[in-house]
Amino acid sequence: MEAVVSTNVYDVIVIGAGAAGLMCAVEAGKRGRRVLLLDHAEKAGKKILISGGGRCNFTNLYTSADDFLSQNPHFCKSALARFSQYDTLEMFESHGIAWHEREHGQLFCDESAKQVVEMLLGINEENGVKIQLQCKINEIIKNSSFQVLTDTGIFESESLVVATGGLSIPKMGATGFGYQVARQFGLNIVQTEAALVPFRLTGQANESLKALAGISLPVLVSCEEQSFREAMLFTHRGISGPAMLQISSYWQAGKTVCINLLPDLDVRTWLQEQQGLRGKQHLRTVLADILPKRLVLHWCEQYMPDKPLQALSETDLNEVVLHLQSWQLKPAGTEGYRTAEVTLGGVDTACLSSKTMQARDVQGLYFIGEVVDVTGHLGGFNFQWAWASAYCAGQCV
Repeated sequence: MEAVVSTNVYDVIVIGAGAAGLMCAVEAGKRGRRVLLLDHAEKAGKKILISGGGRCNFTNLYTSADDFLSQNPHFCKSALARFSQYDTLEMFESHGIAWHEREHGQLFCDESAKQVVEMLLGINEENGVKIQLQCKINEIIKNSSFQVLTDTGIFESESLVVATGGLSIPKMGATGFGYQVARQFGLNIVQTEAALVPFRLTGQANESLKALAGISLPVLVSCEEQSFREAMLFTHRGISGPAMLQISSYWQAGKTVCINLLPDLDVRTWLQEQQGLRGKQHLRTVLADILPKRLVLHWCEQYMPDKPLQALSETDLNEVVLHLQSWQLKPAGTEGYRTAEVTLGGVDTACLSSKTMQARDVQGLYFIGEVVDVTGHLGGFNFQWAWASAYCAGQCV
């Protein structure tokens, strides 16, 4: 007589039905593994659905290890090599998802991020993966196998994959549960911070810049020897836009950011030329040809002499160049996890295998995606890390 196998016993349990969790379940399911995917949310792939303005910036053509922050900058190389941006592209195209490229190699769905979630759910269904949503995990126990105690039952597996994401956008259900699991099993956590997040200004700095809310322009922003050339947006609370989100991952409290408002121009040479051509015109009139008028009026009131060009001295020119091309700004802070795209820090990569994502000292325990101390730049890199790290774990669980 054959033994009856409990329906609650699986080969693999994946916690977290985001990009990494869905992808890991896909890969494990393809290998014939019995997979259970658990999530406390009412819907799978919630962050996928809102990403890229609803179009999902699913990878970047120029992905390399240089696009990621980690205490071990080499850790991500193995996974990115085993499942590259081209593998992601092949997966999407093979499932009929049309895409287009935007600036800096960013790839977006032509139609909707819903297609991405539907693709992943469809493949999982084909491979018999069971997905249990609105499932609260109360406890995880490890003996010879893992036992996951939830409010919908007790589930058991040989392998447990933690794909719970970070702390960014708590209104979407983000929690620190993944870090809690890591600590339970003795893994170190690299301090977490909000990343890819707008800056907040307070006091006089914010009051004076509020009038510029809504203005966007291309800039070069620098901090801690890192720089990005992207758009900046003035807001009612501070400064945002891709340039500021990018540099926020490198900024620390108390530090300044240096902003070049005219990165494509040698301002000194240009102004000297204009002095010969339009000497009688005032500085603000001439600058309004190359910068938003509202910004020019504010800048001239704050920093620059209201004089005809021909009256500008060498000292005046130095001041103009300084405030236009080396504007020093000290943010009061960031907007925090509330609006952060991702979480910096996470499960220490020293505790994981870069090839399999398995915890070195806990057989069968894996961590993938944002919960790990690997954080990408803006532009599809964090999705590529999710796919790649999940693929690696999915080949081993």
